[in-house]
Amino acid sequence: MQHHLGRAERPLQRLRQQIARLRPYPALLLVAAPLAVVEPLKLATVFIAGEGHWITSVLVLVLAYAVSLFVTHWLFGVVKPKLLTLSWFAWAWKIFVRWRDRAWRWVGKREAQRHSG
Repeated sequence: MQHHLGRAERPLQRLRQQIARLRPYPALLLVAAPLAVVEPLKLATVFIAGEGHWITSVLVLVLAYAVSLFVTHWLFGVVKPKLLTLSWFAWAWKIFVRWRDRAWRWVGKREAQRHSG
């Protein structure tokens, strides 16, 4: 079983290495490409549901979120070091992380207050 698993990981590892060799702007484009498809697809599910195709709408939405969460997250993890070499991206990322951390601290305080009293 382990032998088959190793064989399946090799192409993914090669792909990861090729992507990691990209320059910053092509790497950014690579991350933006699936988002450019997935985000409008999420909106399209509203129209699909509006036509009465609820099951199709839910399936498309689940697929869109899966691609968004797994593929885009994986790609971003691979290209993030390259993107951080862009000064404007590093600046924006620093601000995003600061606000994200503040939000998590706020949520943590609210949860602590809720459970203490």
